Amino acid sequence: MSDKKAPQPPESEVTPETLYRRRREFIKNAGLFLGTAAAVGGGLYLLGPKRTRPGETPPPPEAGGKAGPAEPPADEAPIAQKSLGPYDTDEAQTPYDDVTSYNNFYEFGLDKGDPVQNAHTLKTRPWAVVVDGEVNKPQTVDIDQLLAWFPPEERIYRMRCVEAWSMVIPWLGIPLGELIKRVEPTSRAKYVAFTTLKDPEQMPGQKRRVLDWPYVEGLRLDEAVHPLTLLATGLYGKALPPQNGAPLRLVVPWKYGFKGIKSIVRITLTERQPPTTWNLAASNEYGFYANVNPAVDHPRWSQATERRIGEFRRRPTLPFNGYAEQVASLYTGMDLRENY
Repeated sequence: MSDKKAPQPPESEVTPETLYRRRREFIKNAGLFLGTAAAVGGGLYLLGPKRTRPGETPPPPEAGGKAGPAEPPADEAPIAQKSLGPYDTDEAQTPYDDVTSYNNFYEFGLDKGDPVQNAHTLKTRPWAVVVDGEVNKPQTVDIDQLLAWFPPEERIYRMRCVEAWSMVIPWLGIPLGELIKRVEPTSRAKYVAFTTLKDPEQMPGQKRRVLDWPYVEGLRLDEAVHPLTLLATGLYGKALPPQNGAPLRLVVPWKYGFKGIKSIVRITLTERQPPTTWNLAASNEYGFYANVNPAVDHPRWSQATERRIGEFRRRPTLPFNGYAEQVASLYTGMDLRENY
């Protein structure tokens, strides 16, 4: 990719007639975003990654999109319409085939189509998840026991990749806050760290030193227990496919998708901010927070608009990916130009 910023698309492309209703939502969220920034002295500028220098690490992996053929199950028809929950979007859902065939999952290859071709090597049963650290009741829990404790619920969320494409995905999952509550955090717990499986035989991409394996991610504790934060176990009413992070992945819809760590085997509550994979690889570009911010460009492209998979025209990106009303208060008083 060139380091030169691409020209902005014309207004007719950014807000076509079919998106007028979304423009109203954009204005609402942008107003809230700007109001919050003013309240903290102009300090709320989310995720301003710096320029990539020659030889530095490329953009991080995320899930989603379309590239190459996939063979979804014969019963892939969209799930039945349901009453929308308080956090669900009513936007058109990205087709199952697209969600499961275009994917950044470097453990299975570097190209978007690699995971759907290669992730069959991942064995998702048996699968245990360790929950430990600053907790009174550490657990090592089998994935099926976890599902028995917390029957999955559906959440229809936007997903915004740092690469400026997006989807709408009907996830099935467990509110992470419910699991954290069960293990009883100590008073010292301030952050939550996540770790992906490290097994080069099952994940052949780990044989390459693309990143420092295993993949690790982290959230602040108040982000982790927010009602929007989900441990996803499925999508489109089905079990999560291997290429999408089976059997357990993180979904934080107001953050860029690389925060959505896949195939989780450990969740650790910590007193100090944990290191995260892309921050370790390129700390000048990928910060700990990674909140969606249309006002701050990526070094090689604008973040003001996005390409929704399945649409021809670009659309405006919303502050916090459209979840500003729910999450902006988490960052009151923070200057996220510094804490990007």
